[in-house]
Formats: sequence, structure tokens, C-alpha cells
Amino acid sequence: MPDIQLTQVTKRFGKFVAVDQLNLDIKNNEFITLLGPSGCGKTTTLRMIAGLETPTEGRITIDEQVVFDADLGINVPPNKRDVGFLFQNYALWPHMTVSQNISFGLENLKWKRQEIAARVQELTAMLKIGEFLDRYPSELSGGQQQRVAIARTLAPRPKVLFMDEPLSNLDAKLRTEMRTELKRLHKDTDSTFVYVTHDQLEAMTLSTRICIMEAGRLMQYAPPLAMYNAPANLFVADFMGNPTMNFLTGQIREDGGSILLSSQGQEFCFEPAAPLPHVPEAAVIGIRPEHILLAEEGPHQALVYSSLPSGLETTIRLRLGQVMLTSVVFGGVDYALDSQVAFQFAPEQALLFDQASGEALGRGTVGVFQ
Repeated sequence: MPDIQLTQVTKRFGKFVAVDQLNLDIKNNEFITLLGPSGCGKTTTLRMIAGLETPTEGRITIDEQVVFDADLGINVPPNKRDVGFLFQNYALWPHMTVSQNISFGLENLKWKRQEIAARVQELTAMLKIGEFLDRYPSELSGGQQQRVAIARTLAPRPKVLFMDEPLSNLDAKLRTEMRTELKRLHKDTDSTFVYVTHDQLEAMTLSTRICIMEAGRLMQYAPPLAMYNAPANLFVADFMGNPTMNFLTGQIREDGGSILLSSQGQEFCFEPAAPLPHVPEAAVIGIRPEHILLAEEGPHQALVYSSLPSGLETTIRLRLGQVMLTSVVFGGVDYALDSQVAFQFAPEQALLFDQASGEALGRGTVGVFQ
């Protein structure tokens, strides 16, 4: 399986820059997710690697072979890049059976009949669709159709499998099941997967690394938990996580080794765990909901604005003066609206961002300044 490298890849549509000087290094056997909101450039990036879209500038290599170079005039067509592409709508032939759909591409590649039969049997056993070989796509469920589409894409043994939001047409329960199957499939096939989604939960649960994009630019490229715990900037911090991170925005001043931030009439104290690269005039303190801990003896008091129990966890909105905070409590608990509760912030779990640049400055402990 290959490494994939994108060097200064840019794609313009007229004056609109869809992808802006993207550098990306995808290692052998990784499961990479291109993540971001609609229009951020993730599908365009996937299509450029696959050869379905021509970059305006830059260079792309797959398995040390240059498949695109704007300066050298190299542009290898998609069918010569040895990649598989799984589309959102599966694109199965409605007049062909499952077996015929899977074997169609192999017949065009002039595989021998016995090799085709063996490959179809191998894939249908792996994807648990062996009992559907003689059925037509219209006779299958959405999840079964998706497995057939995956089998057809994997049949010619492509070096890389590209997937563009393949779970978006499925219901929530089936999406969860198929995430499990895709993660297992990645291990069983020992392949390199490049996956596009706008769903951060899919990215978190499936990926070895996430490439998060905004307005055509790379915002961060890191393993899922590293990105969740140490976002590089405000955009990543806000995009990753549900419920979203709490943000306290305001002017700051230094008081000894502490930083005091005034937000909506409330002052917060931030104690950095390590020296900061610089201290801006305006900053943002970010706190994950699970790091706001409700406790009987907590040092701070707030009113319960809303309590939303779901069984597994309860999402609580707290009012601290004019400041609203979101907390998550695990377990089947509920709180009366307008009741007073005590809470504390988990130590060294708050993040400080430069408000102007959005850049993450450091981690530390936050408290309410009395």
C-alpha cells in the first residue's frame, strides 16, 4: 500500500479558491478523514487525489509515482492511478445482480473467470453479503447496498480506497453499525482509506488521523483524540465535540503569574500550566463540558437553566451571572430548573486562545475570580 503526498496543491474555480496551498502526507495503511463544513474543500481534495479533478497548482504523488505536477505538465488519468472510489449514492447497476455488480469491473480488466469467482466469494464472505448474490439492488436494504458498493470498489484490489460521505444516506442506527464495519474492513483489507465527511463523530470514531479544513485551508492534521484534547485554534476547538466547547471571551490583564479575563461582567482566573508564548490583549478561554464538574462541595455556585437527561448522560446549561456554561454529567441524573448547584473546573483542562488570530496559546486551570 502507498504513501500519498500533496505538496502546495491549490484548486481555483475562476476567482474562487476551493483549496489553498494544501500540504498533506498520508502514510501507508492509514484511515484519513477529510473533515469540515460544507464548501470547505474536502471533496475537491479527494477528487484531485483520485484524478477526477485537476489541480490548478501543486504536486501529488501516490506510492512514489508522480500522478500530478502542474509545473511538469504531468496528469495521470484516474484509471491509471489504481484507486477505488466509493460514491455517496453507491451507483450500483440496477439491472445487474449483486454478483454481476461486483464482477463487472473485473471482467473489463480481463480477469479469468475462475479468478473473478474466487474474488467475488472472498469479498462477499468478508462483507457478509454472500446470501444476496442473486438479488438485485432494489431488493436490498441501504446497508446491504453499501456493502455491495464497497465489495465492487475493492474487487480490483486498488491501492487506495476513497469514500465521499458513504454513510449520509443511512439512518442513525445503521450509520453506527456501518462505522463499526468500516473500521473492521480497514484492518481486514490492510488498505489505505481516505474518507470525506462533515460529521465530526464519524471522523473521531473511524480515523487514524483527521485533516480538518475551513475555506480551503488546512486547520489541523492530527489523530482524533489529540485534536480533541489539544485543538490548534478556535475553529478546531469549536468544530470538534458535541456538546461544543464553552468559550469565555474578553479583555485580559496579568496579575502575577495568573491571567484575569473579564467576560460578560464576570471575571475568570487562568493559571497557565507552562509559560505562554505571548499574552494578548483579548483572549478566549475554552472549557470542554465534561470538565465542568458538578459537586456538592464545589467552590462555585450557578443556577440550572436547563437539564436534558438522555439516560447515558445529562447535558446541563448553567447560568453564572450573565455567563452561560454547558456541563455534561454522565449517568441517568436530572436537575430541577432554577435550582442552585455547586461546581468546579477540572484542573489543567482549560485552553487559552488568542482572540485575534484564533491560535491556541496553552493549557491551564481556570476558576471564577472572587
